[in-house]
Amino acid sequence: MDTMAKTKLTRRRLHHLALGLPAPLALTVLGGRMAGVSLAQSPDATGTPGATADVAATPVLAPTPACGDDDDVEATLEQTAGPYFTPNSPERASLLEPGLEGTKLVVTGYVYSTDCQPIEGALLDFWQADNDGAYDNVGYKLRGHQFTDKDGRYELTTVVPGLYPGRTRHIHVKVQAPNQSVLITQLYFPDEPSNASDRIFDPALVMDLQERDDKAEQEEGALGFFTYVLDVA
Repeated sequence: MDTMAKTKLTRRRLHHLALGLPAPLALTVLGGRMAGVSLAQSPDATGTPGATADVAATPVLAPTPACGDDDDVEATLEQTAGPYFTPNSPERASLLEPGLEGTKLVVTGYVYSTDCQPIEGALLDFWQADNDGAYDNVGYKLRGHQFTDKDGRYELTTVVPGLYPGRTRHIHVKVQAPNQSVLITQLYFPDEPSNASDRIFDPALVMDLQERDDKAEQEEGALGFFTYVLDVA
């Protein structure tokens, strides 16, 4: 079929097809847990000893993006890396560690190509500020990389980053399909007051989050979903 005849999907429209629900904050989580987030208050990120192991034992499964044969998807926007990237981060899906404060956050999703195909083995390298808005520029606190599985899926367990002057809440990421160029971008939070004053902020890079009302659910932490789309050769 002629490429020009294909339907062009936005990344957020891809979200809605994947979720199978009309609302941008709707998210289905497999495994019997409801999805959600409340950024107002939460317990210590690490909770009781063994919390990180529990996360690994009961992974959050993002719904698979759904695309037709005639669909193309817009590539994820590129943004500045900022001054705080550190190379050679450890390979790990969870950035939690003892003593780390803040709201626990699990972000799950996929890496897809613009022709709507999942990318296996894509590299995602994350780095961010801590709960106080500070970066670790000596070690690898809140830094780590991982690779997508055969379905193009990733899952990051971390904490909600704090604010520092001039920026809204955000997470940095480099995404790279095997043997392809690197996409450098940032991930943002919905309904964040500082979004309006952040000159770098782009609404196209806002993750989908769910509301948590139940106290027990809030203790599970914040849950988000974001699909990265790469323009691969």
